[in-house]
Amino acid sequence: MKDRTAGPTRSRARGYTDYLDEAALPHIWCAGCGNGNVLKALLGAFASRGLDPRMTVVVTGIGCWGKADDYIRTNAIHGTHGRALAVATGVKAYRPELAVVALMGDGDFATIGGNHFIHAARRNIGVTAVVANNLNYGMTGGQYSGTTPAGSLTSTSPYGHAEEGFDLCALAEAAGAAYVARTTAYHYRQMETLIAEALGVDGFSLVEVLTPCPTYYGRLNREGSAPEMWRALKERARGGSFGCLVRRDRPSFAERYAGVQAAARAGTGTEVGPDAR
Repeated sequence: MKDRTAGPTRSRARGYTDYLDEAALPHIWCAGCGNGNVLKALLGAFASRGLDPRMTVVVTGIGCWGKADDYIRTNAIHGTHGRALAVATGVKAYRPELAVVALMGDGDFATIGGNHFIHAARRNIGVTAVVANNLNYGMTGGQYSGTTPAGSLTSTSPYGHAEEGFDLCALAEAAGAAYVARTTAYHYRQMETLIAEALGVDGFSLVEVLTPCPTYYGRLNREGSAPEMWRALKERARGGSFGCLVRRDRPSFAERYAGVQAAARAGTGTEVGPDAR
């Protein structure tokens, strides 16, 4: 675990730069990528919530967006591909008082880590997942992922993708997430607001951010220049399901597990096994 939490005192309000490791800049992302916007919105949401960096843990996996922890001044764990939610679940279960945020791309979150995603939502574990969805594996060469639309051209589907992509928000809702939202990297203010709302949820929350990948997905699918891809995102958000899509009250994992612990301490459970009476 990386600890870069030395920073502002509680005597003044925090801004997004209080969570930014400026010494690590410039970032590695390609020109036209939306990850820089997502990072600023995330740190802005941290600031609006007044999160204490020493009580905040950012967990990442592998991928373009998985590199975001390099630029964040909180506790950070950089895990293996597809396992960010598994690590985040362990952290939150052991230390429920911490703010735990998992940053993943669509390959990390919905493809390699898809089963962890379903179970995190089912458990309603208090982790905020911020997923940068660029419709392909950007860092490893532009392969198709679990969200790549049917018919799309990628480095592993040069004649067209034969599978339908997941609707991440619909899947999160069906699996039991307490909060589900979708936005785009173009809609900065909405993105920051939705992430801040998600951070305040006592349960599993997902913010899916659609973001362009001009280097691979856009180029292979002839979607034009980076500015043209950004304008297309703006137009797409006019007619789709965007904003907060699900917000519901249900017991969080921490709440239910505290009940289990209390029952264990009181000895009020039902004994099982060969010696049960």
